[in-house]
Amino acid sequence: MSTQHQLRFGVFFQGVNSSTIWRSQASGSQTDFASFRQIAQTAERGLFSAFFLGEGLRLREHLGGIHELDVAGRPDAQTMLAALAAVTSRIGLVATQNTTYNDPADLARRLSSLDLISEGRAAWNIVTTHNAWTGANFRRGGYLEHHERYSHAEDFVRTVRQIWEGGPVHHRGNHYNVDYTGTVPVSAQHRPVLFQAGDSAEGRDFAARQTDVIFSAHVGLEDALEFRRDINARAARVGRAENSVKIMPGAEFIVAETPEAAEEKHHWVREHQIGPQQALAYLEQFWGTRLESVDPHGPLPEFDPVVEQSSVTRGSGFQGAKSLELAAAWRAEAKEKGQNIIEFVRSRSHRADHTFTGSYDQIAARLARYAELGAVDGFNITPWLIPTGLDDIVNHLVPRLQERGIYPEAYAGTLRENLGLSIDKTHEQRAQQAPLAEQEVS
Repeated sequence: MSTQHQLRFGVFFQGVNSSTIWRSQASGSQTDFASFRQIAQTAERGLFSAFFLGEGLRLREHLGGIHELDVAGRPDAQTMLAALAAVTSRIGLVATQNTTYNDPADLARRLSSLDLISEGRAAWNIVTTHNAWTGANFRRGGYLEHHERYSHAEDFVRTVRQIWEGGPVHHRGNHYNVDYTGTVPVSAQHRPVLFQAGDSAEGRDFAARQTDVIFSAHVGLEDALEFRRDINARAARVGRAENSVKIMPGAEFIVAETPEAAEEKHHWVREHQIGPQQALAYLEQFWGTRLESVDPHGPLPEFDPVVEQSSVTRGSGFQGAKSLELAAAWRAEAKEKGQNIIEFVRSRSHRADHTFTGSYDQIAARLARYAELGAVDGFNITPWLIPTGLDDIVNHLVPRLQERGIYPEAYAGTLRENLGLSIDKTHEQRAQQAPLAEQEVS
């Protein structure tokens, strides 16, 4: 099978999540460097293209206190990736960095420095957080209106790209005025690779104009094919070639030697990801009050939430829900399905179509279909256990994919080369220089 139909893997080391198992003796630290080193080196042994590091700019809170059932403090992403650059040699290093609370010239310099010292392995996952709760941690404070987040991000990204091209940058825009002369030489891959995960219409248009790789939420085969068609159409409208924007959905893999063993492991994983504490804490965010007196093995609370709308303090997945309407709908759904609180929260926290469960041979066959149809360019894998959650994939699944010719047998070079990306000078110039009025979204 040709290289263009090969799949590539990345590992997504999440910040806040309900995917990682916390309650097992096998669970390691989420902050010790040893955990990051071990999982990055395992991924590199498995020829993963990238180590993708999630990062939050403020600790998640729960009912006014730190959410202690999750990561409570983590080293800065670029600091961690610079350290990993010294103990790895080929795997890409993807830093999640925010466009709202960074300075474009400063961020451009730090990312290009990482790219240079890693010999062309750096990437930037562009995020557009805009809420005032996050902004309170920064000296400028404040926030962006929701409808402005992508026009602001586009201004920011174009400025960064101009800096990476070298020479003086004199930018006057709606959001930034920058006079800057670059100080870092161009890396082996020309510039850091650009990732993005926004899935709204504005986010997809932004990705089609500016980014190299989309970290998508479209994992099921038919859903992935439809998403590919949509992104190709959007890219074509801005003059980009078909499949020039790579797509790597986030996914979970629960694999074993036999189908029966995989199902048993799947049950164990779900049981340990969401236990009584996690289930009640999940509902508390929407009810707005403590639920210690509620039996997690019983039905959802019959009393109504004490808040009208859920807050942003636990992250975007928890914010903005109309609590009374949500509670009524959830009670009805759980009753219809015969679910207690734990069972209901598990069903809400993990979508079945985002998980590949089966024997190594079964999953290899499923992935071969994705490669055959060109549905995706690979998968960004969230390990359910840190730091050993990739071991089965690297030791048993990857060799089977290589036997089918749908997974690389060696690194190609820089991160850009490993992802099958090229430098399109025409697009690079268009992305940097087009007037903002042509690119702003409403």
